[in-house]
Amino acid sequence: MICDVIEHYEAAWNELTADGAGFAIDEIEVRGNPMRVFASILPNMRSLWEIAALNGDKPYIVFEDERYTYAEIDAQVRALAHLLRSDYGVGPGDRVAIAMRNYPEWVVAYWATIAIGAAVVGMNAWWTSQEMAFGLGDSTPKVLIADDERVERVIPHLDELRAANPLHLITVRSDRPLPPGASRWASVVDPCTAPAGLPDAEIDPDDDATIFYTSGTTGSPKGAQLTHRGSVHNVMNIVFMAMAGSLAEAKAVAAGDLPAQSPSGDPAAAPAPAVFMAPTPLFHVTANNCLLQPCTLTGGTIVFMYKWDAARALELIEREQVTNFSGVPTMSREMLLHPDWETRDTSSLKGMGGGGAALQPDLVEKIDRSLESGGPATGYGLTETHGIVTANSAKMYTEKPASCGRVVPTLEARLEDESGNVLEPGPNVLGELSVRGATVIKGYLNREKETAEGIRDGWFHTGDIARIDEDGFVFIVDRAKDMVIRGGENIYCSEVESAIYEHPAIAEAAVFGISDDRLGEIVAAAIVLRPDESLSQEELSDFLAERIAKFKIPATVWFRSEQLPRNANGKFMKRELREELTGG
Repeated sequence: MICDVIEHYEAAWNELTADGAGFAIDEIEVRGNPMRVFASILPNMRSLWEIAALNGDKPYIVFEDERYTYAEIDAQVRALAHLLRSDYGVGPGDRVAIAMRNYPEWVVAYWATIAIGAAVVGMNAWWTSQEMAFGLGDSTPKVLIADDERVERVIPHLDELRAANPLHLITVRSDRPLPPGASRWASVVDPCTAPAGLPDAEIDPDDDATIFYTSGTTGSPKGAQLTHRGSVHNVMNIVFMAMAGSLAEAKAVAAGDLPAQSPSGDPAAAPAPAVFMAPTPLFHVTANNCLLQPCTLTGGTIVFMYKWDAARALELIEREQVTNFSGVPTMSREMLLHPDWETRDTSSLKGMGGGGAALQPDLVEKIDRSLESGGPATGYGLTETHGIVTANSAKMYTEKPASCGRVVPTLEARLEDESGNVLEPGPNVLGELSVRGATVIKGYLNREKETAEGIRDGWFHTGDIARIDEDGFVFIVDRAKDMVIRGGENIYCSEVESAIYEHPAIAEAAVFGISDDRLGEIVAAAIVLRPDESLSQEELSDFLAERIAKFKIPATVWFRSEQLPRNANGKFMKRELREELTGG
C-alpha cells in the first residue's frame, strides 16, 4: 500500500537527517537570510575533484569510442589549471568560457577552471554568432575554450570583444587556421608534463563556480551565478534522495510491505558499478550538476554522445552496461518505441527518466513495465536552484506518477498567491512554488533588478504553479512564466517576440507553446502584418535564424488579418488564442 511505502520513506528520511547522521541539517545565515545546509559538507568543488582524482585507473569518461580514466583526465586537469594560472593570469574572481559539444575537453576545462577558483561560463552550444557575442560580452571571460563550430561563430566578433576586454582563445578539435592570440588544445594542454598537483587557490563557499545562462524574459539571456556552496549541496541532495529511496524500499521489504525483489533489484546483490549516460548538453545543470558531478563524486563512469540518436544510445547502453539514463522525457520515449529496444540488452538500467520537462504518467508506467531490474525516475529543478528541487523514483514514483517528488532536505518550499501571500498546502490549493536554501543561486550576473525580483528575502520564486499533498509530494500543474519547454530547452516567449518584432513587416506578434508528441512542446506564433506588407513563414524563419538559435524559431505560424485578442490591461490573451487556433 502507498501509505506503507510513504511511512517507510519518512522513516528513512528522518534516520538520514537525524542529529549526528551523515545528512544532518543545520541552519545558518548567508547573505542576510537563513539557509538550510548539511552540517557536514565539502567546502568547495575543488575538494570534490581532488577526492575523485584518487580513483586513478578507474574508467571515467566514454565519448563514443573514446575512453579515459580518472588518472588520464586528472593529468589534463592539472596541465590546464597551471596553464590558465601561469600563462593567462586566471585566478579567483575570473571566468573561463566553454563552448562546445559534450567532448571530454568540456569536462577537463570545467574541473581545471573551478579548481583554481575561477568560474566556468557554460556557453549554450546552440547559440548563434550574435548570441555568443552577447554572452561573452556580458560575462567577460579571460579565456574562451571552444570547438570548431563555436570558433567559426565567434570569429566575426572576436576583434570587437577583445577591444572591450582581453580574451584568449583555445580551440578544441579544430583544424581551421588560428586567429591571432589563439592556441590549439593539443599544443598547450600536455598531460605528460603536468605538475604533480593543482595550483594553490583560496575558494570561499559563496564564490561563483559556474555561470549558466537561462533565457531572459526581457529578451536577452541572464547569467545565473551558481556558487561552490550551492553546487556541493546539490550533489549531496542527489546522493541523499537516492539513499532515502533505497533505504525506504529496504525497510518496506523487511516489513513485508514489498516483495524481496523490489523495483531497485535484489538488495543483497553486489551493486553494479555506476555508469551514467548524459545525452543532454553540459551547458545545462541537468547534465553538468545532476549527472557529471554526482557521477564524479561516486567514482562512476559517464557516457557522452556526439549527438542524440536513440539507436546509438541503445547501443552504448548495451556496450557500456549503463545503469542510469537521465535525459528529457522525449529521449526515454524514443528509446522505448525504437525497434532496437527489443533486441538490445538494457538489463543493466536501474533508473531511467530525467528532467527538463514532466514525464507524462503513461511514460512512467511504460518505463516501469519495460525495465527488468529498475524503475522510472524524475526530478524537478531549475538553473536557479543549481539542479534538483525535488526527486521521485522507483515505488514512490509508480504510486504517484503525476508528482515530481519531495523537496530536497536543504530547501524550504512554500506556495504563494498572486499577491505574495503564503498559502497553507492542501489537496486543492494551487500557488506559485517558492524555495529557499543552500542551492538557490547568488543572483543573476550584472542584473540587480532581475535578482531582486526573482529572489526576495532569500526565497526564489520559480514561476511554476504547484500543489503539495499531505505527504509533502509536489505536483507541478502549470507555469506562471511565459515560457515554452521544447525537448528540455527553456524558451521564453518574449525573447522570440523581441526577435520577430525586429522585422519591419510585423505589427503584432504573440508567441506561445503548443503540444508536440515528440518534444513535449514546440514554439508557435500568431502574427499580424502591417498594412500592405507580405511575409511567409519561410521568410520569417530565415530572418530569425540570424538573431536567435534554431530551436527557438516558431515551428508553426498563423498569419492573421484581425487584431490579436487582448485583455483589459491590453495584454494578448495567449491561452484563448492558442485554444482558438489549435482547437484545444
